[in-house]
Amino acid sequence: MAIMPAKRVAVIGAGPAGAIAVDALAQEQCFDVIRVFERREGPGGCCTLPPPLVEFDALASRTADSPVSIPENLPTTTPKLAPRYTTSSMYPYLHTNVEATAMEFTREPFPTETSEASVRAHGPDTPFRHWRVVRAYIASLLARNGYTGLVAYDTTVERADKVGPEWRLTLRRPGREEDEWWTECFDAVVVATGHYWVPYIPPIPGLAAFEKSQPGSVLHSKDYRGRAPFAGKRVVTVGASVSAADITVDLVDTAAVPVHAITIGHRANPHFGDGAFHHPLVAVRNNRVPGLYQHVVWRCDHSLVFVGAVGAGLTFKIFEWQAVLAARVLAGRARLPPLAEQEAWERERVAELGDGAAFTTVCPHFEEYFEAVRALAGDGPGRSLPPFRREWVDAFMNGHERRKAMWRRLNADAQAVREWRA
Repeated sequence: MAIMPAKRVAVIGAGPAGAIAVDALAQEQCFDVIRVFERREGPGGCCTLPPPLVEFDALASRTADSPVSIPENLPTTTPKLAPRYTTSSMYPYLHTNVEATAMEFTREPFPTETSEASVRAHGPDTPFRHWRVVRAYIASLLARNGYTGLVAYDTTVERADKVGPEWRLTLRRPGREEDEWWTECFDAVVVATGHYWVPYIPPIPGLAAFEKSQPGSVLHSKDYRGRAPFAGKRVVTVGASVSAADITVDLVDTAAVPVHAITIGHRANPHFGDGAFHHPLVAVRNNRVPGLYQHVVWRCDHSLVFVGAVGAGLTFKIFEWQAVLAARVLAGRARLPPLAEQEAWERERVAELGDGAAFTTVCPHFEEYFEAVRALAGDGPGRSLPPFRREWVDAFMNGHERRKAMWRRLNADAQAVREWRA
């Protein structure tokens, strides 16, 4: 089952998934137009100060950041819109929590540059990288082969409509005083936007009133910009996954202790465990895109493909496999199974894993998924995919063990100091 080859392709997003998608498309050497739209000012993200949280009910019901009103006649300009949830989750000393091997594309070696902080925490062979190294890596992918000229930054895709055989994208670029609006048409669209841009905050009675009485007192982990603003303050962290663990431990030398960690009712991340919450100074909806075959191809219309709509999949590396499959599909060179088989794949996965986050989780079936995608992509004149290598998973898991060992060491050191002072 194949579609007619596309000639004009739009890519939404210029992060790691978008960057590798651009290369996969370009290497097919069959597209007349490849256009990339990134709503931020540069590739790979940056560190910016987030606005205070106010839409607590909408955040709890996952209805925040609703679509904006589209002007009737385009092109046009309108009064400048208020900022939306576009800020990244980076803070000045943030490092990756995944081993570099899992973030490395097969043809593009990941930088070996390390930071003093990471070496202190994990030793001279630390596999974790500062966020600026990651951003430079992504930028370098788009800086080669003339790809930079394909990207329109500060440009938001506000809507994508299928009009006859074409995808019509409604685009907005903010100016100093006004926003500029226009449309462009394409044969196919690659969605490489990532996920979890809009924070989720559970419906906690009184939380909105507390934030209103003390502006800036309630933050989502996405808005954390380092420990300094919390010096001497009493802090509660809510959650049990990776961000909650990192932030909780980061606060113990700055905030008033103990830092209160609320993990009851939350499951610890299966890779990282709950070791961070054992520090002596710590007192302890359906969110997927339906209808995607192999998490990549929208089965209702194969001219719409996704790269990066998965979880726990060896981070950047899985983007490469998905990008090559997406490019082959749009080039008319991949052969997908009949629609009934695509539907059965999704139906059986829902029956086994449910219709929530587990559906999008690839771990622990890495090899099975990577090889299935590689088989669907097949061979072609473009970017080739090598056979899956078990050492990628070993490095991925070893990186998690190193972080857990760091938490255990910090906990023991802090306990020893506490006992000595007593």
